[in-house]
Amino acid sequence: MDLQRPRMRLGIRSSLVAVTVAVSLLTACTSTTEAPSDGRLHVVTTTTVFADLVRQVGGDAVTVSSIVPPGGVVETFDPTPSDLRAVSEADVIVMNGLGLDAWLTPVLQDGAATAPLVVLAEDLEGVTYQSGDGPDEPTNPHLWLDVSYAMKYVERIVDALAEADPGNADRYRNGGNTYLARLAALHQETRDRILRIPEPDRLIVSFHEAFPYFAAAYGLTIVGTLVDAPGQDPSAGEIAALVDAIRVSGAKAVFGEAQFSPDLVETVASEAGVVFETNLYNDSLGDPPVDTYEGLIEWDVDRVVEALGG
Repeated sequence: MDLQRPRMRLGIRSSLVAVTVAVSLLTACTSTTEAPSDGRLHVVTTTTVFADLVRQVGGDAVTVSSIVPPGGVVETFDPTPSDLRAVSEADVIVMNGLGLDAWLTPVLQDGAATAPLVVLAEDLEGVTYQSGDGPDEPTNPHLWLDVSYAMKYVERIVDALAEADPGNADRYRNGGNTYLARLAALHQETRDRILRIPEPDRLIVSFHEAFPYFAAAYGLTIVGTLVDAPGQDPSAGEIAALVDAIRVSGAKAVFGEAQFSPDLVETVASEAGVVFETNLYNDSLGDPPVDTYEGLIEWDVDRVVEALGG
């Protein structure tokens, strides 16, 4: 369009007025359904634990929501249509990987998500990955229960937020450094507290295979698990074999998880003649004081130390 031709000026002015009116009308029509952006980075995570890691790094510069609600079971979670909308509107999406939250892949496809995807647990340097006893057993995904591995999650989160929102990169890096210092202290404190338990008593029976990284990091030995995976109840023979293993090992306690019924834990502990604790947390936060990742670790350590006599 040639703005130097006088005979076009009136037309240009009229067009600008028309466009302005059209925009105003469009704004009026949509203002009741679309809230204006507040400029913060919107991050969607698969679990409340990862949501807290993001929140601790990003502070007020981010808004964070978890697809799996508090108390939900990530391994068996069934996404809803609202989850499709959540990922489609996200600026950054965070998952664990290693099969823990594999249901997210079709959600991303069906929701036509375009945000960068951060996979926290895969291809981390300096990690000793663990799997089951068989050669075809998958890699255990619960790395974050070793606080030193959770710190690697945080480093990956810092990089992702800084890349998605360069204007706040320094803020994310400063927040990450502060948080990492707290986690380093928590890692050492956790190790010190559990190592005060006499070595013969550092034996645990867990509900499912959620705690091998926790045990390896802090000097515990897992005698056995009650179920192979959430939703897979053991047979009577498997329960009997586990009870025998508990008696032979001298393990003092059976540990359940807050998301699951305590009935099986209580039954096995009663038959083995040991104490039980039904409220450990791993992939979901809960009510205070277990409403942060740091609170989750401290809660679990308190329960383990109390049950094992530390």
